[in-house]
Amino acid sequence: MIVKKLHEAGVRSEHAYLAAFGSIGLSLVSWITSNRQENLERADRWGIFVGEWAPTFFGLGLALATYEGDEDRVDLRAVREQA
Repeated sequence: MIVKKLHEAGVRSEHAYLAAFGSIGLSLVSWITSNRQENLERADRWGIFVGEWAPTFFGLGLALATYEGDEDRVDLRAVREQA
């Protein structure tokens, strides 16, 4: 249901994959920035916090890709039935 709503809102699997890779980069940048300005423990926490978003976005991307594939198969069946 959530995946269908996201798909209807225009979110595609490519968007989720880009967000995942972006969160990996943001994790590295936040760790480096925080490490320079604060202590190591706090820098590690920032990097890990942002880095935990990546698996969620990858999972969402897979769910959307599966949904998009199912939608394509349904469309092909409708075309075949009309022919």
